[in-house]
Amino acid sequence: MSRAAGAAPSPTAAQNPASPSTVALDPERYWLEHTYQPGARQLTVRAVLTGMVLGAVLCLSNLYVVLKTGWSMGVTITACVLAFVLFRVVQALGLSRTPFTVLENNAMSSVASAGGYMTGGGNMAAVPALLLLTGFRPEPFWMVLWFAVIAWLGVFAAIPIKRQLINVEQVAFPTGIATAETLKSLHHTQGGAGKANWLIGAGAIGAVFAWLRDAKVAWMPFNLPATLPVFGAGAAKYTLAMEGSLLLVGGGALMSWKTGWSLLLGALVAYGVLAPELLARGLVAGPKFKQMVTWTLWPGAALLVSAGLLSFAYQWRSVAKAFAGLGAFIGLGGPKAAEDDPLAAVECPQWWFPAGFAVLGPCVVAMLGYLYGVPVWAGLIALPLAVVMGVIAARVTGETDVTPTKALGPVTQLTYGILLPGNVTANVMSANVTGGVGLHAADLLTDLKSGYLLGANPRQQFYAQFFGVFAGAAAVVPAFNLLVPDASVLGSDQFPAPSVQVWAGVSKVLADGIAGLDETKRWAALVGAAVGIGLTLLERHGPRRLQPWLPSPNGLGIAFVMPGFNAVSMFTGAAIAEGLRRWKPALHERAVIGVSSGFVAGESLMGILVAMLIAFGVLAK
Repeated sequence: MSRAAGAAPSPTAAQNPASPSTVALDPERYWLEHTYQPGARQLTVRAVLTGMVLGAVLCLSNLYVVLKTGWSMGVTITACVLAFVLFRVVQALGLSRTPFTVLENNAMSSVASAGGYMTGGGNMAAVPALLLLTGFRPEPFWMVLWFAVIAWLGVFAAIPIKRQLINVEQVAFPTGIATAETLKSLHHTQGGAGKANWLIGAGAIGAVFAWLRDAKVAWMPFNLPATLPVFGAGAAKYTLAMEGSLLLVGGGALMSWKTGWSLLLGALVAYGVLAPELLARGLVAGPKFKQMVTWTLWPGAALLVSAGLLSFAYQWRSVAKAFAGLGAFIGLGGPKAAEDDPLAAVECPQWWFPAGFAVLGPCVVAMLGYLYGVPVWAGLIALPLAVVMGVIAARVTGETDVTPTKALGPVTQLTYGILLPGNVTANVMSANVTGGVGLHAADLLTDLKSGYLLGANPRQQFYAQFFGVFAGAAAVVPAFNLLVPDASVLGSDQFPAPSVQVWAGVSKVLADGIAGLDETKRWAALVGAAVGIGLTLLERHGPRRLQPWLPSPNGLGIAFVMPGFNAVSMFTGAAIAEGLRRWKPALHERAVIGVSSGFVAGESLMGILVAMLIAFGVLAK
């Protein structure tokens, strides 16, 4: 997961609530006495309900975006801005006498982020991949329960490491810092409403744009084109065009410039160079994306996995610290005794962690067996593996702002490929367990970082995550079943689902071996892996003057598993944002996040509404 708020600066003395001299003595007691706000309204009923609604809505938005692009967009800051606007309106109408406080908004964001990120952690990669590979889809009740239990396990997995990472080491968690700064800006400065207006206005424009493009009704004299052949009709035949989508332009603007131009480079190589040659040699059946991706998947997936694993290996210090922290919890150093603990009344008790796993762990093992035919012994292995992955994911997210699902997922898949060779279902869904636990542990700790800076009650934020998980799971399952009625939708121009393609491809190889691939695909995967490793090594050890010219491995790799028109549109958004950053920095600061998030939310939600109207027969296909 890459947080769309972007990289925030490392914590400064002003952002961290403790001074160096006092931190050396007891940072937790200093925080309790100087930053914590006892008695302040936080997890109120209105904060919970607002967070559940916004979390569910943003989860639907992310579902649409994930199926189109493979990326998850940040939801936390968007939810904070929307809640701020909502309660300003409610108060102006006289429907509320008390203002919506900064700590209520912070608690609300914990609810909303838990729901909004329900598409991450492999959820909307593993389940669709299973559908693609086997045709099996669990019943809605079981899917909701599956997603919720995995996410709740992730929440409990965060407990034993929270205080070490946030209170003592004060690890950055850049999105947590960005969220805290945004909340301060909204609630304590005059410019808060202005920033919110950008988001609301762009959301309306995105919704209208999606309606004009997708809705087919008799009274509309025209529809906006689905694609624009910016490189000519010949290139458009191979998907090298620009999609008529403000969502993709907005999503690109939320990325780094390096990722944006890397997407374009990858698309030009995949569909401008390789695709015509593949078609000429008869290695693909036709120029449509679904036909071409059967080949381009392999170099793209190999590039993503190799770069992800090597980047993760470079985080070995973080991994070592994570294991040390887990070792301390289980008896090699442990937390303070309750009678000597100044935060005993506000932090989650450490015994909640084993208690949570004792209750929820058997549920996961039982569902792995009942739904997916995974033996009990193999299901039990997933639990300690999930704890380890959760601890590692939290540490890496805190230091880099990226949750390493692309690296941790294949590690689990490789483990089960060895334990249960040939069992694709076990390979796919066991990785969903560890990926989901890792994501939600990291998400809670990111939220707790913003709460720490604002003086919030961490135990209340823990409770908040439970409400959000339920809202997200309940929203994402029926929406997924509506958008993806069968496996044929996955890999289509409408929903390329690149992350699904990668997850399914990696699981198939790790479960069955590479012998089933033809020789050209094996060589393509080998070249992709070499490129991923080479780019990662050059990023780490290459000359500094070379760094701006090195493509991003993630951007380059994902371009091979999404249509070219997606990559071109996202590049356009990244280019616009980069131009504003360089030549209109004040406007960039004021507008880019709000406008981009608005485009993403408005178009995706209208896209889901149009899909519902088509399903109910109100609109024609």
